[in-house]
Amino acid sequence: MLGTGYTKKGYGGGVTVLVGSASGAYPYANSVLVSGTDETLIIDPSLSLVGSAPPADLVLVSHAHEDHIAALGDYEAPVQAHVEDLAALRSRAVMVEGYGLPPEAAARTDLMLRDRFHVRGRPEATGFEDGTVFDLGGRTVTVVHLPGHTAGHCGFLIEPDGFLFVADIDLTSFGPYYGDVGSSLVDFEASMRRCREIDARWYGTAHQKGVIEGTAAFSERLDAFAGVMAKRDATLLAFLAEPRTVDEVAARRLVYRAHIQGPHVLPVERRTAEQHLSRLLDAGRVTEVEPGRFRAA
Repeated sequence: MLGTGYTKKGYGGGVTVLVGSASGAYPYANSVLVSGTDETLIIDPSLSLVGSAPPADLVLVSHAHEDHIAALGDYEAPVQAHVEDLAALRSRAVMVEGYGLPPEAAARTDLMLRDRFHVRGRPEATGFEDGTVFDLGGRTVTVVHLPGHTAGHCGFLIEPDGFLFVADIDLTSFGPYYGDVGSSLVDFEASMRRCREIDARWYGTAHQKGVIEGTAAFSERLDAFAGVMAKRDATLLAFLAEPRTVDEVAARRLVYRAHIQGPHVLPVERRTAEQHLSRLLDAGRVTEVEPGRFRAA
């Protein structure tokens, strides 16, 4: 049985991180409660909040993945997400479709989202865009669009506290994830560059790494996180010493370790391989020696 419960950690005058079970490791996540003199909002009500969610006047969702919305049913307040992720937030069927799974696996995933993560869909949810500002009274929350993980993935800059929530740019050793149908390696790289340009005191992540204090420490962690992409490139180039197909690259795996099994593995590996191949082809580091077969240049 999945447990609930969270630990509160305060930052500045009105930011409280609700650290999820297991330090926010999936299937849990870290949520953020932001309080002004007029209103309070919650960002990403996670599984750990189910049954004990703090009150809020507004719910913001960084992106439409199940671990970031599991306690959404505890709120009758208005819900908003980026316009690019709005359809998936409104409909569980659209969310499942975005994972790009085989039909049988998609059906099982739909049940898992319903029963394990309480995902029901919020058809009344509305959309925000990059730069949208929510004024809570003496405290603002500004949307920072950080696509790549999903098309609508966003961070939120909270002022005057200087707290930037970067959601699933989560700095974990697993590295960046861009394996969904709407994901983008190129956009993920651009989003990480944008994060570097934002001067904040604290950088909050949705999962195990929690909150990083200071731009220098955050940049160092971000370097290591982004470095996983370079390692995937290196693995791919070594494998392409001989001509290979996309299916062969997917079977070799760039993302998951060999012991990880499940119907999601090969679809994610294939989409990831295709994106790395495309980028390396554009850079002249890989050539297509015959239709559908690729080799390191």
